[in-house]
Amino acid sequence: MYWKLIAAGICFLFVSGCGENRPFQLVNSRKPAFISNTVFDSSENLTDPKFETLKVKYQLDTIFHGEKNELKRILLLRHWIHEKINIDDYGPYSGNGSVESTLDEALKGHGYHCGYFSAVQNAILNAYGYVTRRLLVDTGEPVDYMVGGGHHAVDETWLNSYHKWFMSDAKYDYHFEKNGIPLSALEIRDEYLKNKGADITLVKGPGRIIVAGLPEYNIKTKKQLARVYTWISWNKNNNSYSGQPDNSADIIMYEDDYFKNHIWLWDGKPHWAYNTRFLHLVTDRNKIEWTPNTITSKVFIEGSKARIHLTSTTPNLKTYQMKELPNGVWKDIPDSVEIDLRKDKSKIVFRVMNLAGVSGAEYKIIIAR
Repeated sequence: MYWKLIAAGICFLFVSGCGENRPFQLVNSRKPAFISNTVFDSSENLTDPKFETLKVKYQLDTIFHGEKNELKRILLLRHWIHEKINIDDYGPYSGNGSVESTLDEALKGHGYHCGYFSAVQNAILNAYGYVTRRLLVDTGEPVDYMVGGGHHAVDETWLNSYHKWFMSDAKYDYHFEKNGIPLSALEIRDEYLKNKGADITLVKGPGRIIVAGLPEYNIKTKKQLARVYTWISWNKNNNSYSGQPDNSADIIMYEDDYFKNHIWLWDGKPHWAYNTRFLHLVTDRNKIEWTPNTITSKVFIEGSKARIHLTSTTPNLKTYQMKELPNGVWKDIPDSVEIDLRKDKSKIVFRVMNLAGVSGAEYKIIIAR
């Protein structure tokens, strides 16, 4: 027994010594997908004082009532726009076309078409730090309001909490979901082309009430709305509120098999953008559904030190932030940091923060012996 105890002690010392000398290495951990923006042009500039003026003039902060949930905040803002602007699809329209003029005239009772709703929603959501882009959706067929048809202007907004884009329609105050997840325009299109949208739900208002259709607007079924997403074109430039882009007519479209085998009709004729410099076709879907506010990294480990270089495509980036788990607090850091590895396992979380105080998805790194 005595010799067995000595042997066990020698083995324990040997293993402990080897453990201290084992090199550190990066351990796989949960990291949200990172896709850089390579096809869209500039974003809204949140340093423009117009955004703060917009919030103050229309007292937009009062809409939240302390709401912290990201999606609920966005839907409350959307609902406010829907409630304040009357629908008028035919005009003529009051004002000079600016967001402020639209809201001023709307508060007097004047109505507007979907393009105005899209512009207002884009400006307001960006004012609160949510990355939003404007797009036009279309059936590619003549308008027939009994079965759905024509074209429509909506927005897509990046949801940090869901790590995805979702389509938001301020004119009708609705979006689509599948299994409780808000859908992007392309995802709606997928579902319509697959089975006419049978597997998705139409939800309305900040309460996300499931509805069969929007009969108050002569839209009887969700199929009528889903059908409008057959053809989708995104504005290539995304600073329509804070800038005056030279390429404001440029559009991006997804060139898949459906696009190749069908013709996008506009007022009964092939769309005007065909064979022009304004149409930018993208074959890689990921380039359209790029990931704002998301981090990727390169990690270099030398002895007991780790050098971490962070990269993100974040519009209006203010700072990167870091905290060490389990009890660390968030602190601002540059895009490159050096960390002393004092423990056998280090868990570090990073995120971005934009100028409006909105943070992106958490990005975790685990380094262990």
